[in-house]
Amino acid sequence: MNAENFVLQAVKTSVEALYGPVDGSQLQLQKTRKEFEGDYTLVTFPLLKMSRKSPEATATEIGEHIVANNENISSFNVIKGFLNLVIAPSFWAECFAEVVATEDYGQAAPTNRNIMIEYSSPNTNKPLHLGHIRNNLLGYSVAQILKANGNNVIKVNLVNDRGIHICKSMLAWQLYGQGETPASSGMKGDHLVGKYYVEFDKHYKAQIKELVAEGLSEDEAKKKAPIMLQAQEMLRKWEAKDKEVYDLWQTMNGWVYDGFDVTYKALGVDFDKVYYESQTYLLGKSLVQDGLDKGVFFRKEDGSVWIDLESDGLDQKLLLRGDGTSVYMTQDLGTALSRFEENKLDDMIYVVGNEQNYHFQVLKLVLKKLGYEWSDNIYHLSYGMVELPEGKMKSREGTVVDADDLIADMVSTAREMSDELGKLDGCTEDEAATICRQVGLGALKYFILKVDPKKTMLFDPRESIDFNGNTGPFIQYTHARICSVLRKADEAGIDYSAPVSVELLPEEIELIKSLAELPSVVASAAENFAPSIIAAYAYELSKTFNGYYHDHSILREEDAAKRSMRLTLAAQVARVIRKSMSLLGIEVPERM
Repeated sequence: MNAENFVLQAVKTSVEALYGPVDGSQLQLQKTRKEFEGDYTLVTFPLLKMSRKSPEATATEIGEHIVANNENISSFNVIKGFLNLVIAPSFWAECFAEVVATEDYGQAAPTNRNIMIEYSSPNTNKPLHLGHIRNNLLGYSVAQILKANGNNVIKVNLVNDRGIHICKSMLAWQLYGQGETPASSGMKGDHLVGKYYVEFDKHYKAQIKELVAEGLSEDEAKKKAPIMLQAQEMLRKWEAKDKEVYDLWQTMNGWVYDGFDVTYKALGVDFDKVYYESQTYLLGKSLVQDGLDKGVFFRKEDGSVWIDLESDGLDQKLLLRGDGTSVYMTQDLGTALSRFEENKLDDMIYVVGNEQNYHFQVLKLVLKKLGYEWSDNIYHLSYGMVELPEGKMKSREGTVVDADDLIADMVSTAREMSDELGKLDGCTEDEAATICRQVGLGALKYFILKVDPKKTMLFDPRESIDFNGNTGPFIQYTHARICSVLRKADEAGIDYSAPVSVELLPEEIELIKSLAELPSVVASAAENFAPSIIAAYAYELSKTFNGYYHDHSILREEDAAKRSMRLTLAAQVARVIRKSMSLLGIEVPERM
C-alpha cells in the first residue's frame, strides 16, 4: 500500500467533491517537513482559482472534508497555504500487514524491458585497480537495482584485449621476460603481465632520452623510439593473424583472465556475457565503410577516416587510422550495433569514468547520423575518481592502488578492528574469517556506493570500517543484532508467526513508515542510477531501529501480543536491511 498514492487519491476525491474536476498537475503533494506535524503536505496555491478562497481557508476546507470522509486520515493542520495531513495508525497497521505478507517485498512487477549494463571494461595489460573497484561495484549494484524494478538485465564486460597497449606488454615480455610465467614466478597472471607493461614504459623512456640527446625533438623521439616501432609492427602482425604473435597474445591474455577471475570473485561481481574488442573491431570497420558510402564520414590524404561534428558544437573525430587499424570509437560503434540487434535492447548503459564523457557524446551522435534511432537509448553512467589518503594503502609503482591489495587490506583491517572491539568473541576461526571478509568488503562497498557516482571521493579504509556512523559495518551490526534477538526468541520457544493487532507506539509507526518506503526508494534509485539512494535508506532504517531498540524492550516485554508484534517488526527490519544491502552487493552477517 503506497502511502503517497493513498493520500493523493484522498486529496483528489475531496478536491473534486468540493470544487469539481481537477487536473492532476494541480495536486502538488510532498512529504511534510520534519519540523511540522504530518506525513504529507498539500500545496493549495494551484487550487485557489477553483476554491475562490484564501490559501488558509482553502486548506482548512479540504482538510475538514478529507478527515470527515476518510478514516485513515486522522487529523490535519494548516500552515499558511500548506495543508499537513496526518495518516492514522490504522493505515500503518495495514501497511505493516502487507509488508509481512508479501514474499518478494521490494521486487517490482515485470516490465519486459531489456536493459544491458556494461561495467569493468579492463585492459589485458595490467591488474584491476581502485578505479576499477568503483566501476565494478557501481555497475553491479545498478544492475541489481534495475532487476528489482522488474527489468530483464544483462550484465556485460567488454574486455579491451587488443591494441597497441596490449602489444607493449607482449613485446616487453618477449624482449626481457626470459620465459617467465605465473607458475614460475608465483605471481597472479594479471600482475605478471602488468609488470611487463611497466617494463616497456621504462625502456621506452630511456630510448626517448637517448634520441633527444642525439638531437631529435621529444615528439620525434617518441615516434622513432625502436621499441615503439616494434610494438606498432607487432600490432600490424596481430591484425594479420601472424601465428607467433597471435599465440603469444592468447597465452598472455589467458594469464590475465585467470587473474581477473580471482579479483571478480573476491569482489562478488559477475557478468552474464563477456565481449572482447578483438571480436568486435572488424564489425566497427564495416560501419566506418558504411559511413563513408553514405557521405557521413570523410577520408583524409593519409587514408584515415573522420567525421566532422563542428556543426554540432564538437570537433572532428578520428574513426579509423591511416594504416587501417582501429581506434576505440571503431569498436564501440560495432559493439553497440551488435548488442542492440542480438539482444533486442530497450536501453544500454555504459559505466565508464567521467574522463570519457566526450567519447560517449560522440558515440551517440555518430550512431544517430548513421541512422540508428536507438542511439537515444544509450546512457553513459559517468563516475568520478576515487582518491586515498597518502600512506593508507600500498601502491604499485607509486601510482596505482591495486585492487587485490586493497581487498586484502580491507579484510585484515576488519579483523584488527573487530578483535579490538571484541566482535569476534566466541566465534570459531572459520566463522571469524567469514565475518571479517563480509565486514571488510561491506565497508569498502558501502563507503564507495553511498557517494553520488558523479562525485570524486576520498576513500579512508579505517573510517569505512567504523562500527558507528554511516558505514556498512554499522548496518551489518544492526542486522546481526536483530538476528541475535530472533535466535533468543526461537530458543525460548516464543512463537511470533501469527499476526497480532496492538496499539502502535509512535516509534513503531516510524519504523513501519520506513519499511513501507522500500518500493519507492528502489524505484528512485533505478530512475537515477544511484545506489547512494539505497545506501542512505538502509542507514536511516538501521539508525531508527537502533533508537527504538535502545528505548523499548523486545524479548522482555511482558505483554505477549506486544512482544510478538515487536519481534515481527524486528524480523521485517532485518529482512529489508538484507534486501537493501543485497542491492548494493553487500552480505550481512547473522552474528557479529
